This record gives sequence, C-alpha cells and structure tokens, in this order.
Amino acid sequence: METTLRGVGVSHGVAIGEVRHMGTAVLEPPAKQIPAEEAEREQGRARKAVEAVAADLMARGNLAGGEAQAVLEAQAMMAQDPELMADVERRIAVGSTAERGVYDAFASYRELLAGAGEYLAGRVADLDDVRNRIVARLLGVPMPGVPDSDEPYVLVARDLAPADTALLDPTLVLGFVTEEGGPTSHSAILARALGVPAVVALPGAGELAEGTMIAVDGSTGEIFVDPSDEKKAQLEAAAAERKAALAASTGPGATADGHKVPLLANIGGPADVAAAVEAGAEGVGLFRTEFLFLDDSKQAPSEEKQIAAYRQVLEAFPEGRVVVRVLDAGADKPLDFLTPADEPNPALGVRGLRTLLDHPDVLRTQLTALAKAAEGLPVYLEVMAPMVADRTDARAFADACREAGLRAKFGAMVEIPSAALRARSILQEVEFLSLGTNDLAQYTFAADRQVGAVSRLQDPWQPALLDLVELSAEAAKAEGKSCGVCGEAASDPLLACVLTGLGVTSLSMGAASIPYVRATLAKYTLAQCERAAAAARATDSAEDARSAAQAVLSGE
Repeated sequence: METTLRGVGVSHGVAIGEVRHMGTAVLEPPAKQIPAEEAEREQGRARKAVEAVAADLMARGNLAGGEAQAVLEAQAMMAQDPELMADVERRIAVGSTAERGVYDAFASYRELLAGAGEYLAGRVADLDDVRNRIVARLLGVPMPGVPDSDEPYVLVARDLAPADTALLDPTLVLGFVTEEGGPTSHSAILARALGVPAVVALPGAGELAEGTMIAVDGSTGEIFVDPSDEKKAQLEAAAAERKAALAASTGPGATADGHKVPLLANIGGPADVAAAVEAGAEGVGLFRTEFLFLDDSKQAPSEEKQIAAYRQVLEAFPEGRVVVRVLDAGADKPLDFLTPADEPNPALGVRGLRTLLDHPDVLRTQLTALAKAAEGLPVYLEVMAPMVADRTDARAFADACREAGLRAKFGAMVEIPSAALRARSILQEVEFLSLGTNDLAQYTFAADRQVGAVSRLQDPWQPALLDLVELSAEAAKAEGKSCGVCGEAASDPLLACVLTGLGVTSLSMGAASIPYVRATLAKYTLAQCERAAAAARATDSAEDARSAAQAVLSGE
C-alpha cells in the first residue's frame, strides 16, 4: 500500500528505485589494557592510521574537486589535529590500545563541542566520520560506506559524511534520503553539485526496509513508499516535462515579460568553473575563497598562489560579473593561524570580516592579489565581505579595499539580521548587498544550519526571513544599488520567483540549479512574482508561504 512521507527536499529531480542502506557504524573497540612496553608500538599504529586516513581524505578531495575538495581537506586537517593526537597518545601511554585511545579521545572532543550548545554540530558529524575511518583502519575492517551493488538504487542513511557524498556514482545512486541533516548541510550542498535528487531530515528514514521500492521527489521533499504504477507514471511524466522545459530554456535569466534577473553561479574554486559555464551562468555570484586557505591551516597562501587561482576564474567570464567573497574563517571553518581555539560560541564570535579586521595583513594580501589578478581583464570584479553587522564594519572593509588599490565594486553580505534592518545605512559605504540566506536564517531563528532537529527554522520560506530579504532589497532600490541572493534559497525555482518579486536583482546558486531556475522564472511575469511574494509574506509558516506562492503562480 502506497504511503507518503515528507522530509526536506534539497536537490531537484525524481528518483525511483529500491532502498539500499549505508553500512552500520564502526563497533566500539573493547576497553582492554595493554602492557606498558607496548605503548610506543600502539602510539605508532595510531599515528600511521591517522596519516593514512588524512591522505585518503585528501585523495578523495582531489578526485571530487570543487566544493567537495574544500570540505574533505578540512576533514583531513581535523584528522591530524595535534591536540587530538596528543590526547590519543596520552591515553595509550596509560594502557589503552590504539583503537580505544582514538575512540575515547574523539568521544571526549565530541562531548566538548556538543556541550557548547551544538553550534558546531556539522563539525561533530564530520568528526564522527574521521573517528570511524581511523578506528576501522586500526581494527582491520572495511569502512562502512556506500553499498556494493550492480543495480541502481536509492541510498538511505542516518546521515552521509562528505567523504561518502563527494564520490557517489550518479549512475548507480539514483538519489538519497537521510534522517539527519538540513538544507544547508555539507551533504545537501554536494548533492546539488552532483545533480542527485536528495531528501534530508526525514524522520524514521532508517526504518525503510532494505529492498523497498520508493520514489523520491527532491523538489518537494516527498517520499512515496511502494508507489503505485500510476504514481510512478505521474512522477516520471513530471520529470520528463521538467527536462523538456530545461532544454528549451536558454539565455540570460528573465521573467516572461522581459524583466532581467541575472543568474549567477556559486563556486568554491577553479574546478567548479566548467560546470558553471556549461549551465549558462552569467557570471559568478559567490566565489568562496576558503579553498585556498584550507591547504595549510598554519599559514595563509602566498600572494602569488592567490593571484593564479583568482585569475583562472576571472578569465572564464570575459565581460561577465564575478563576485568574490573574501575569506570567511571561523565557526565551522577554523584556521589555526587566524581563529581563536577557545571561543564558547564560535558562530557568534570572531568570524568572517571580524577575523580579517583582527589580521589586516591577511586581508590586505588577499585584496592586493585580487587587484593584480584582474589587471588587463574585461571582467566586472566585485568583492564583498562576510558577516557585516553594521555601517562601521562596511566602512572598514571599503577602506581596506581602497588602500589595497582595488578597482572593483565593494559590497557587504547580509547574513546578520542587523545588516538587513540597517541595510540603507550600510549602503552608504558599499555599492551592493548580497544576501547569504543560509546564515541569515541561522542567526534570525537561533537555529544551527547543520542541526536536523531545527531544520524547519532553516527553511528559507520562513516569512520572517522573507521580510528581511524585502527590507534589504527595498533599501538597495532606494539607494539605486543592487541586492542579490547567493544563499541556497536562490536554488529553489519557486522561491527564486518570490525573491524576484521581493525586489532581488540577481540570483546565484550551484550550477546544477541554474537551468531549473531559468525555466521556471521564464514562465511568470514580474507582476505575478510580486503577487506571489506578497502572498508568501502574508502567511505565518514556511509551509503556508510556499503553498500561497504556488497558488498565485498556478492561478488558483
């Protein structure tokens, strides 16, 4: 009998196939004591296992490229954390085996992070994966992971570690469903990059029996268990219709009546450029530069290395717009040479622009490298600061840009509610705004973007979040300046129409989402988008906002 479940759709498309579960987690190693004379040997085993796991994560990152590479390199750095390794060796010195020492040291660190209010819940999930990989290697057992299958299937898991998600084979993994995670988790972002339909935060996902036939709608978040032939046909027809619409939709982003809405790509480095160009991106709306700094957590990359990487991206978009976000370090992206190690709430501490203003030499080098990378190129370079709280922040960033001789537009990201509420003040110092809806939702609702339990509050359809978008867009319009969206909200085709109706002037997203947004936007006039936006804001929940906008656009 067909039943319907609902999670959070995070990657467009429909997948129909049998359930295959991820392998079970690594068993807890026995707590046996070793003689003192074996401690040195066990410490050596632990070090070798850590080095092997770090090397494997780096290799996976090199294979995956793009956003996945940055995530996996961060995990490799976590595996080699000197404080963690020192704790492992201390435990072995007093009688633990290598595997037990690793298990207990990681458990202790995990408790420390969880005790800080789970602000680093995403880091906790990654930490668990690193621990499992090291323990599995020490025990000599295979690392639990993606099932071995010759037939395509839908992957079901409690959660997916970045190392698993990054190298999924889309020809075998039709889609995936997880019990944990949220719309802005690492796995969700990587699923969109792969173009694999995905639903996260589905309660009871683990209870779906192995081999059960399910249909996954990554747009709506619906899961149909034992779907009827009629339901399969409906979903397949809808998917085919979407595919045809995508193929027919080309050129710049615009509404049906010709109102231009540039569609830009979010990229993590040069490896993401090809997909963006192929998808018809009109430029880059968010160039995350963290990938360069994750190569070595002990020191910043040289000016020469930065120039080479930036120029690769700038050259790919002649006459196009490229918006670069300067380094956003802190919170879930700590760097040993920049960020404090003992902050009680890192997401609320020294992060983003605050970090750079504390280390002006790092900011100056990055801005100088961007200036030199753009020399002689016909690209429209724009540079923006993350985590701008007020006009004082905006002024400090604009001054730093001018001092570095940067000939570009200077902008501010709106990720903190204060920036949206005082957007017009901030625009006295900078020339554009870019809404990072992932963090804006996190800070508006006090809901960690990596915690599945609060995923309803991370939903970008929340009316309060739409209010802040509208405030920012109206401020920019009043000042004759632009206001784009570069957060994950822009990748939802229906929400893209609402954002346009709220006055947003450009939309930036993962390359895989651009054709969906382009095709959907082209179906409606600006007036329809404005009516849909007003209807969404008049509601009191994310679900009602989506339904209200859908009703307006479908003519109900």
